[in-house]
Amino acid sequence: MTAVAVPSPPLLHPTCPSWWSSPRPSFFFFFLREERWLLRRRRTAMARPPVLSVALPSDTGRVLSIQSHTVQGYVGNKSAVFPLQLLGFDVDPINSVQFSNHTGYPTFRGQVLNGSQLWDLIEGLAENDLLHYTHLLTGYIGSVSFLTTVLQVVDKLRSVNPDLVYVCDPVLGDEGKLYVPQDLISVYQQKVVPVATMLTPNQFEVELLTGLRITCEEDGLKACNALHSAGPRKVVITSALIEDKLLLIGSHKKAKEQPPEQFKIEIPKIPAYFTGTGDLTTALLLGWSNKYPDNLERAAELAVSSLQALLRRTVEDYKRAGFDPSTSSLEIRLIQSQDEIRRPQITCKAVKYS
Repeated sequence: MTAVAVPSPPLLHPTCPSWWSSPRPSFFFFFLREERWLLRRRRTAMARPPVLSVALPSDTGRVLSIQSHTVQGYVGNKSAVFPLQLLGFDVDPINSVQFSNHTGYPTFRGQVLNGSQLWDLIEGLAENDLLHYTHLLTGYIGSVSFLTTVLQVVDKLRSVNPDLVYVCDPVLGDEGKLYVPQDLISVYQQKVVPVATMLTPNQFEVELLTGLRITCEEDGLKACNALHSAGPRKVVITSALIEDKLLLIGSHKKAKEQPPEQFKIEIPKIPAYFTGTGDLTTALLLGWSNKYPDNLERAAELAVSSLQALLRRTVEDYKRAGFDPSTSSLEIRLIQSQDEIRRPQITCKAVKYS
C-alpha cells in the first residue's frame, strides 16, 4: 500500500474563526498567560505621568462646569469656560446638551445628556482619581433626572474636597417664560438651593424659587434673605427691572449670627438682546469672587463692568458689519473681549444698603 503524504494544515491568524475551531496546543495558552502577565507588569512598572492640573493646581482653582454647549456661538459652557480660563482657572466642562446652535435660531439639532451618562463620566474621573475640584459650576439643566444626578455629583465632589464651592445658576426662565419643566422648580427649592454656596438667579427665577413677587428693591432684599435662610451664603440677583431701572442686587451672609451685607449695582441699559450673558455673568462672578472671597461687592463691580464692556463691543461690531443690533438676538464677542475679561475697568459701582 503506497503511503500518501498529508499536508500540514495552514497556519492561520488567531482572529480567523477556523483557527479557533482547530485543536490548540497547551503551550499556546501558557504563552497567552505569560504575555498578559508581562503586559500587566509593564503597565505597573511605567509610572503614569501626573495630571498637572491636579498635581500642580493653579492658584485660583479647578472648576467642573456642567452646562449646555453649542457648536456655534457662545452660550452655556462656550460662554463660561474661556473667561474662567482667562481668569486663571483650570476648567473641565461637561455638556448637559450639545446643540448645533442656540435655540433662538429657526432650527437646531443635537444631543441631550441624561443622568446615567453624566454619572458615567463622573465615575470615569473617580476611577482615575481626578475628582479634585475647588469649584462646581452648573447652568442649564433640562430634566429632573439630570438635576438629581447633579446633586449626587455635589456629594461626590465634597467627599473629596469638603470645601468645594458650588456656584449654581438656576436656569429656569426669564421675563415670565419658563424654559424647563415645572417639576424642576421644586427640586431646586428643596434640594439644590440648600447645598449651593452661591446662587445667581435672575428676577423671574428668584420669584419662582422664593414665591415672592419683586416689585421694589426691598422685595429683592427679602428674597435674598429667604434664599440665605435656605442655604447659600452668597446670592446675586443678576438682573431685576425695578421702577424702570435695571439692577443687580447682591447679598453676602458672612456669619450665621450677623445680617447679610447687601448692595445694588445699576446696570446701564443697552438697546439690544444678547444670548449667553447670564452664563457669562455667573462665570465672572465665580472668578472674581474667588479673588475677593470676602468682598462680593468688588467681585460684582468687576463682573458687571467686564460684561458691559463686552456688550458695547458686540453692538459696535454688529453696526460695523452693517447690521441693526435691535432687530434680533446677538452673539456676544467673547474672543475679541479678552482684555475686558482679564483686566476690566470698573465703570459700574456698587451702592451699599444700610
